[in-house]
Amino acid sequence: MLHYAVVFFVIALIAALFGFGGIAAGAVGIAKVLFVVFLILAIATFLFGQLKK
Repeated sequence: MLHYAVVFFVIALIAALFGFGGIAAGAVGIAKVLFVVFLILAIATFLFGQLKK
């Protein structure tokens, strides 16, 4: 699950570079969505890791 969180984070960073730089205005929305997905997956991974201990 952590692998997916890292993949989404990298995709969000790439989309943010294109979107926030003004190159592609549509990528801003995608970057925001992917960033939120990354945060949710990161928090879920952290919580499930804590529960296993």
